Amino acid sequence: MYQALYRKYRPRVFEDVVGQEHITTTLRNQVEEGKCAHAYLFTGSRGTGKTTCSKILAKAVNCLSPRDGDPCGECELCVGIDEGSVLDVVEIDAASNNGVDNIRELREEANFTPVKAGYRVYIIDEAHMLSVGAFNALLKIMEEPPSHVLFILATTEVHKVPATIVSRCQRFDFRRIPSELIAGRLQYVAGQEGISLDEEAALFIARLADGGMRDALSILDLCSSYSTQVDTQVVVAASGLAGSEQIENLVQALARKDSAAAFSLIDELHQGSSDFERVCDQLIGTLRNCMMIKAVPKAQELVVTTGEHYERLALLAKELSMEDLLSTMEILQETLGRLSRASSKRTEFEMAVVKITLTRPPQAPAAGAAVPAGALEELQNRLERLETMVASGVPTAGVTSLPPRAVKKPASEASDIVPEHMEQMQQLDCWDQVMERLQGANPALHGALKDSKAYVKGDIVLIDAPDELFVKLIRQSEYTKESLRDALKAQTGKKYRLGPYKKTVREEREEDPLKQLETMAQQAGIDVSVTGQ
Repeated sequence: MYQALYRKYRPRVFEDVVGQEHITTTLRNQVEEGKCAHAYLFTGSRGTGKTTCSKILAKAVNCLSPRDGDPCGECELCVGIDEGSVLDVVEIDAASNNGVDNIRELREEANFTPVKAGYRVYIIDEAHMLSVGAFNALLKIMEEPPSHVLFILATTEVHKVPATIVSRCQRFDFRRIPSELIAGRLQYVAGQEGISLDEEAALFIARLADGGMRDALSILDLCSSYSTQVDTQVVVAASGLAGSEQIENLVQALARKDSAAAFSLIDELHQGSSDFERVCDQLIGTLRNCMMIKAVPKAQELVVTTGEHYERLALLAKELSMEDLLSTMEILQETLGRLSRASSKRTEFEMAVVKITLTRPPQAPAAGAAVPAGALEELQNRLERLETMVASGVPTAGVTSLPPRAVKKPASEASDIVPEHMEQMQQLDCWDQVMERLQGANPALHGALKDSKAYVKGDIVLIDAPDELFVKLIRQSEYTKESLRDALKAQTGKKYRLGPYKKTVREEREEDPLKQLETMAQQAGIDVSVTGQ
């Protein structure tokens, strides 16, 4: 029967464990010197070697012919523990055996001496899943354990383990394995299995594994079933991911606010059955790499990739300002949290693209802006006159002040001069034709205005859209206003001032004095109800 790669290449001795030298060296020395503790707590993310080290330690303390703290792997006990036939080494899944009765049974068995081995070893996997009663029962035997018993608790969520248990264990924190070490191990396994694995694909798999060797070997196993010539395209096809070129093209579309290109790529990913949750994660990872390249002079150590891919990322980073990067990543991070609960992941992802392409980060005034001609000289002369008058005691009342500069006020928007009676406005008959023009010019805005209506009076057009997101966009995004004005002018030949037809609930509350009074009373703990006159 075929054996999965992560099982076939599971380390048998401490030396084979990758990326955890700070733990394996300590455990090997303890075994060699006979100073093993009665309880260990192994914690860390999945696939980093917790269960593997637990089994190696169980073999090492019971091995008949240990070699420098490592088990020999050949004696009767080592072979039996690997096969699971030694009754003195018990592996318990706390996720399914988390009751107090299970731990009481363990306590009764622990009092008996081992049948064949020198130690009775209990490996409790996912220990944080034990109930409160089970932890209390376990604490009793961990306080005064028999000399022949060894407990090894493994967990991914150490904060859920009671402090009374943690204080009675030697704690070892397993680190995420660096991508370079994972890629090296993958190359070794691929060579042993006759799989052709290129360097870029090995690093790609290592990044997907997020520091877990088991996940990396599982991905390699899947890819080798797809093709024995494993490159990045094979990894993408076998894992349901988006290709690096597709992700880079999507980043370019977002950087240029090209919603049409972005939606075309999304449709392409959807047709390829890509998981948008993973696509969003890939997109965030690429933007993070661009951020590192812009923020750090030499970011090669922080961006794990090949030289060719790094150069492409550097070119991509030049198209993005730091403000664009941060605002885009913030929107995508919020979207990633919602995607797992969304009924339609594609729609949720498209909504994020709309937010990114229709909003622009606020532009700070340019440093060193030009001062109006003559203003600086006039100010200097005025200061000199004031200093002279103060020194001679002359009152300053007669000093003529510099006349204020006339400031040209921008034309008020429709949202500031809404007609007193909105019911007097007429529905805009050509709104459907305007929407058709928007569909070709700005598909993202067209989607945001779905099921909307428009009302006109004079040179004012107010738009009634079901989603309050549009209210925010039309007030904050000049790009949104210009797109609408252009479509209206192309259809009607007139230039209109624009605004939302309805105020938001928050604005209505802020403008209503009674609502303000009611809110203040509720915040003070006073029950107030407003009734009609």
